[in-house]
Amino acid sequence: MADSLVVETDGRLRVLRLNRPERKNALNRELFGALVDAIRDAAHDEDVWALGLTGNGGAFCSGLDLAPDNEESDDESESDGSPNHFAMVMRVECEKPILAGINGVAVGIGVSLAMAADIRIAAPSARFHPGYARVATSPDGGATVTVSEALGYERAMRFFLESRWVPAEEARAIGLVGEVTDSDDEFEEKFLAYGRMLAEVAPMAAQQTKRLLSRVAMPDNLPAHLDEEIRLALQGLASEDSREGVRAMMAKEKPHFRGR
Repeated sequence: MADSLVVETDGRLRVLRLNRPERKNALNRELFGALVDAIRDAAHDEDVWALGLTGNGGAFCSGLDLAPDNEESDDESESDGSPNHFAMVMRVECEKPILAGINGVAVGIGVSLAMAADIRIAAPSARFHPGYARVATSPDGGATVTVSEALGYERAMRFFLESRWVPAEEARAIGLVGEVTDSDDEFEEKFLAYGRMLAEVAPMAAQQTKRLLSRVAMPDNLPAHLDEEIRLALQGLASEDSREGVRAMMAKEKPHFRGR
């Protein structure tokens, strides 16, 4: 297993910890592949009845790694280990309940990753930012499905297009998370306790319930929808406006979009 992902077994609970704290757990190609492989491995392990996903350090996931030395290409971002497949792998392929523990910032694809889980619990210091509109593109990673499912149409539109930080309590109020712990200090304990509770549920009950609920929430043409997500996201990222958005974000300036 890659060093960028820590995999722990806690009884029948499998805990996956994003482990790039120096990059605020930004996702690169190595971490994409390790995470997808670990979820699929847990999905087929009869001794695992539930999964927990969180980040090491002070962040959940700060989005895609935009560092110059991150050697990902557009073609690789559409591969089987891509963020575009999180919703398919986590909601459809893995029929075991997945708990996301948002221990800090979740940005862009980090939001998509959190929302692909079935249940979410956050620390009070957690914050969410959709990220996409500020770099002049649309969401990917299944977020157009999972966020609209959780928030409803108008709140999802507001979340994506207002492009602002949403603190933990507001995230709970609008439906991004189901629970916020009383303090950051107790987050880890509450996260593991809830994960262990899920791992005590009769596996047939948990898996059949998830299978039925996911069929209601996910569109019948989910693979085609995810392909359209990534096609449009890449189209946006190739635009002049996107280059301006990235420049302005790095310079902490207001972008000047021109519609091209």
